[in-house]
Amino acid sequence: MPTTRTPGPSGLPLIGSLLDLARDPLRTMVEAQREHGDVVRFTVGPPGLRTEFYVVFSPDGVQQVLAGQAANFRKENVLYEEIRLSIGNGLLTAQDADYQRQRRLIQPLFTRRRVDGYGAAVAIESAALIERWAAVPDGVVEAVGEMSRFALRTVARILFGTDVEAAAEAVRVNFPILGEYIVGRGFAPLRVPRQWPTPGNRKAVAAQNELYRVCDEIVARRRAAGTAEDATGDLLGLLTEARTEDGEQLDATELRDQVLIFLLAGHETTATSLAFALHLLGKHPEQQRRAREEVDAVLGDRLPEVGDLARLTYLEQVLKEAMRLYPAAGLLGRRAVADCEVDGHRIPAGTDVLISPWVTHRHPGHWDDPEAFDPDRFTPEREAARHRYAWYPFGGGPRACIGQYFSMLESVLSLAAVLRAFEVEAVDTDVPISQGLTLQADGPARIRLTPRAGRTGPAGC
Repeated sequence: MPTTRTPGPSGLPLIGSLLDLARDPLRTMVEAQREHGDVVRFTVGPPGLRTEFYVVFSPDGVQQVLAGQAANFRKENVLYEEIRLSIGNGLLTAQDADYQRQRRLIQPLFTRRRVDGYGAAVAIESAALIERWAAVPDGVVEAVGEMSRFALRTVARILFGTDVEAAAEAVRVNFPILGEYIVGRGFAPLRVPRQWPTPGNRKAVAAQNELYRVCDEIVARRRAAGTAEDATGDLLGLLTEARTEDGEQLDATELRDQVLIFLLAGHETTATSLAFALHLLGKHPEQQRRAREEVDAVLGDRLPEVGDLARLTYLEQVLKEAMRLYPAAGLLGRRAVADCEVDGHRIPAGTDVLISPWVTHRHPGHWDDPEAFDPDRFTPEREAARHRYAWYPFGGGPRACIGQYFSMLESVLSLAAVLRAFEVEAVDTDVPISQGLTLQADGPARIRLTPRAGRTGPAGC
């Protein structure tokens, strides 16, 4: 095993790289990779509270962390602990027997055949979005907020059927509060006990209680409905009835935990992809023209359907390129259980290890002109020639996102519906970005929508 100390930025004498990481972690990571290489050691915090962690940027190293040595890199760091305590022990955070049991119960609900059945909810919300946008007086909307609302309503409809409004509003109001609280505690050198009645703790508890209340009420209604048809037509109904071969089911707390994780993970990735796909197309007329020509050729005078996915190939490339430049999770964390070696560097047991899609997706050794928007990077031939872990917005290995096919289905169909109805122009050409629990826009990403004749009515035609 290598004995040479892994390089990294020296930072400030008293706090190391703490200030740089707090100000702009994504830029700090990019600069660290360019200056120090594909595995970088960071030192943070004041004397007595100082810690070290490692960040892995190369596709080979990422593959080792997520797949080749996945058993040695566990979700046991502080950030995942805070997510568990705030949102529950769902599929995102569970480990070992809990994770295996949950995965066995939930995997059948995310097969391609089953996910294709969720296309109706995407169509309903896409039509409503187009109708609402067509009524905007000046045609200018803020893409990030609008796509977050759309994706949240869509996943809430798939989860809860007709119980969309209360769930979507509770998430819209309370998830940002919990997200800020989780990140603040996850990266703080010293954490105040959650039981202390500080303003931050009280605000987070109130947000958590409201989310729990709404989800518990909906879960209780489903359990009371039993196997009635109206209780099994949505994802929560299917979860309520799901059983392993041994007859095991999710209990009420487990159902709530899964619902909250699905609401969070099920809308953040899609919202980020859609918002920045629209914004990027609004800045690149030629790529937008190609995408619209494909949409018109495939759809004609109708809204998109699940069966159109295989023919909307350029639109899929647009979305993949948007996810390369703006991955919803710019940073992912694990903790090494035992001493190991990653990409030629020794990682001590008990050390936090981060990987960064934001940086790997811009790695100059794997991407030409990495800051440029070029959907042709994702033609089948170029994808096949590229390292599997040069692009990993959905993670990888045994903990890869279970909902990645659904995310792509929702993104492609809804983007096709929007481009069929509108021409898009970016109003804000530069959007500042930061890393919270997920990727955040720190400023508006406004787009101007010009309706295309006869395509923005109530039925979307």
